[in-house]
This record gives sequence, structure tokens and C-alpha cells, in this order.
Amino acid sequence: MFRLRDYYPPDFTEERFCSAPEAVLKPAPFDGVAPEHYHAMSIFPEYFKIGGQWLLAEESRMDCVAVYEGGRIVVREFRLLKQGDLVVTGRTEQCEEGIFVYPDGFREEAAKKDVFAFRQNRSRETAFSRDYNELYELLRHEKEHGKIVWVMGPAFSFDADARRAMSKLIENGYVHAVLAGNALATHDLEGAYLRTALGQDIYTQESVPNGHYNHLDLINRVRYHGSISKFIAEEKIDNGIIYSCEKYGVPYVLGGSIRDDGPLPPVYADVYKAQDAMRNEIRGATTVIAMATMLHTIATGNMTPSYRVLPDGTVRQVYFYCVDVSEFVVNKLADRGSLSAKGIVTNVQDFVVNLQKGLGL
Repeated sequence: MFRLRDYYPPDFTEERFCSAPEAVLKPAPFDGVAPEHYHAMSIFPEYFKIGGQWLLAEESRMDCVAVYEGGRIVVREFRLLKQGDLVVTGRTEQCEEGIFVYPDGFREEAAKKDVFAFRQNRSRETAFSRDYNELYELLRHEKEHGKIVWVMGPAFSFDADARRAMSKLIENGYVHAVLAGNALATHDLEGAYLRTALGQDIYTQESVPNGHYNHLDLINRVRYHGSISKFIAEEKIDNGIIYSCEKYGVPYVLGGSIRDDGPLPPVYADVYKAQDAMRNEIRGATTVIAMATMLHTIATGNMTPSYRVLPDGTVRQVYFYCVDVSEFVVNKLADRGSLSAKGIVTNVQDFVVNLQKGLGL
């Protein structure tokens, strides 16, 4: 039976906390500008001593700043600072300036390692059977007690079985939000509309005549209808990832890029609006599974802390999985710390089909 790790808060009766000075607050000099010597946030729980109390930043994000506002710590992007915002300053992390960064609250056991040992990193040769078993239990728990956010590249849309497997996960409540780009939605809808992705049959992988037009025809048709939901209704679409999101009310955020065709109507052309929309979904996330999209994965990783403060005040762990056929992408996310990212090096189409079968869907 899956059980979340307990969180062990710092003992603020210790001398280092009692004798620590107050955190220094300085006003932002201009909109979008932090004061000199600002404190930049990490992925870990961070506490700030203000008014004699150690305050936890409840909704954190790395590479942002801590603002004292309304009696609490608000973590804010530089671009969203307003002149006069009270920003925490200081660059030490062990109470010296009223700032305490706490990476060990979940007391994760460190693996014992020899000075020299083979296969310590995650690679194509790593056996991931145990990871799958843990993930099945985690997802069953999070379905009822958390929020599961999926970050998806277009690779899923190229395979009929992967599209069906992801649709099953959505249908059965294992998907609470999807973060992706124009390509995932375009080729998934192309698969539903024309049974191809980039002009190749999604089952046989054979190219069809003039197939290189298909994704453009799909985008043009959706734009003709004015929205994805109207396109689905008018064209009688009845399958696929985006169709399932629409049918079961699962929100999806499509962040655009400079190379996009079209794009589809809901794609965010403004990168900062896309970032805001993604972060709005990540704010409540307790498990994130990022697959086959390096840039979206790294972006999501940067805005996902290692913990979440629940409405009842409980601090719980956030689980972050990075799944990619590229070892580079997987290990880059794992570098953020074992508490927040676990890598699985595999073909993502196989991964999602294995998940569907392992969950008995």
C-alpha cells in the first residue's frame, strides 16, 4: 500500500534558529526589478524569520524571489515584481541572515555507494521494473488524493497504441492536467481526423500520398471552426488525447514556439502567458510526469518545487518523473535532486502503454 513520506519540520527551538537575526526586507526599486543582494529561491522548503516567526514559503519556485506580503511569504517571478514589494535579501542558507533552506525534511535515505561502482546513473542499461511498480502505486494514490500533471511531447501522437493508452489514463482519472505544445495537439488531432501523424499512418507508419499536407490541413480546419472543441463536435471526432481531455474536462496548456505551424487556436503565442498558464496548473501538482519534450520538461522542472503545502497545512513531497529515450534529458532533470526528479530512460510510447496495462485499464 502506497504511503507518502512524513515531513519533519525543523526544530525552531534550536539555538541557531532562536539566535538568528531577522530576514532583511528591501523594497523593489522598480516594476520587474529586485533590490540588490536579493535571495533567489531553490526547489526545497525555505523558511524566513520575520517578526520573530519562521515563515515557510508555501508556493515556491526556483530562481524567483521571496516577497513578504500580507503576513506570509509569496514567491514571485522577477518580471511580476511591483515597485515597493518587500523582497527578502541575503545569500546564506543556514540562518545567518534569517534564511533557512531545508533539503532534508522528508528524510530520504541516501543510497550507499562505493567509491568505485558501476552503473550509478540512469541509462539504457538500467532496469526500471521497480520504478514501474512504485509508479503504479503512486498513481493509484494520487488519483484520489493528489493532482497528476503530465508534460507531453508529440511522440505519443505518432503511435495508435500510445494514443489509446493515454486516452485510457485520462478516462480513468489518472490525468488532472496536460502541459504540451502545438505539435502534440496538432498530430494527435491529425491522427483522429485523418489517421495520420505528419502524413504517416499512426498504426502502420506508412506514408500516405501528399501526407505532408495533412497536419497543415488539420490546423487549417480547426482554425476554420474557431476552436478545438467546436472542431471535435462538427467533425465528429471520437478518439485521441485532446478529444479525451475535452470529453472529461481535463485542462491542457499548449505553449507555443517560434517554429510552430498555424498554430492551433488555444496555443499561447506569448511565452510568458504560456509560463503563467503552466505555473497555474503546477501550483497544485503533487506528481508530475514529463515525457519526450526536453524544453517543456526543463521549463516545468524549473517551476516545480520538491514539496507542496496542502490546505490543512500539511507539507508533502512532490514526485517528478522524467521519461525520455535520451539519457541527457533524464539526467539533466535528475541533477535537480533525488527528492524531486526520477528518470526513466525508455521509449515513451512503450512507457505509457506499460502504465495502462500495469494499472489494469
